[in-house]
Amino acid sequence: MFRLFTLGGLAILLAACATATPYGPATSSGGYGFSDQRIENNRYRITFRGNSLTSRETVENSLLYRAAELTVELGYDYFIAVENDTEARTSYSSSAPPAFYGRYGYGHPFHRPHYGFPYYAYGFGWGDPYYDNYTREITRYSAVAFIAMYKGGKPADNPMAFDAREVMSNLGPVVLGADRNNPGY
Repeated sequence: MFRLFTLGGLAILLAACATATPYGPATSSGGYGFSDQRIENNRYRITFRGNSLTSRETVENSLLYRAAELTVELGYDYFIAVENDTEARTSYSSSAPPAFYGRYGYGHPFHRPHYGFPYYAYGFGWGDPYYDNYTREITRYSAVAFIAMYKGGKPADNPMAFDAREVMSNLGPVVLGADRNNPGY
């Protein structure tokens, strides 16, 4: 019963702390959030990396919003996405029984070995029927774009050209949330 309460409390604690990557700069190289690198005067590489709770759509919207935001910050009107890509990195996490030789461990007063081959069983989830194990798939998305920024009106014949202020207006509520996009925030 104690184990059930402990696991329940741990699950609630983890759920309270677990959130998708918020829009903002990455705090370290390869960290979650956006990063920019100037390539030429009007060309940048922009990257947005999300954690395992951040959807592909959120990562791509955040990247597009950052491209528009940077364009306006630097005094340009529109940008062209010269090249872009989204990558998914998938890994797997498994749980296994924490025992190395029996349910209570070798030398414990209630020691009762449950494993036929204790050292072969370690870490693979074999043996003790009192422990559950599972495998969880973890996917993290990263998006990168190379953009070129220009002044003036957006060319109507280029589907890869984006009006920066219009992108910010349309994606702001989605990326920043309704409250953060409000000027009175």
